[in-house]
Amino acid sequence: MAEKTTKGKYIEAIGRRKTSTARVRITEAKANSFVINMDKKLEDYFPTPDLQETVKEALDKSKVDAKFVVSAVVSGGGISGQADAVRHGISRAILKFDDNTKKELKKAGFLKRDPRMKERKKPGLKKARKAPQWSKR
Repeated sequence: MAEKTTKGKYIEAIGRRKTSTARVRITEAKANSFVINMDKKLEDYFPTPDLQETVKEALDKSKVDAKFVVSAVVSGGGISGQADAVRHGISRAILKFDDNTKKELKKAGFLKRDPRMKERKKPGLKKARKAPQWSKR
C-alpha cells in the first residue's frame, strides 16, 4: 500500500541505535532539507561529513522520486548513535511513504535496528570483561 501525502501532512517514524532515539517526521518538499531538534541544521548538529553522510544514506539508497523536509528530535547516547538513529527513522518513514523501497532499504540494512549495546559491568571486574591484574603472592 503506497501511502501518498498531501501538502502539510507528514509521516512519522521512530529510529533507535544504542541508547539514542530519534523521532523523525518527513514532509514532501521541493528539495531535501534537514532540521534537527527543532532549530539546528544538519551541518551544525552533525559536524563531520561522515555523520552527515550517514544521515543522508537512507534518502540516497531508496530510489524515491520525491524530495523531503526531514525534521528529527534526537535524544540519548552519543553523536554517532544519534546519526544512526536518525537514519533508521528516515528509513522507516520512507517505507511508510512508499513500500516499493523496502527491497533497497532492507538490503542496505537500514530497516533493522542495530542491536549492539554496551555490555554491563560485572562485580569483581573493572569493566565488563577487564579483570584486575592477577598476582601469585
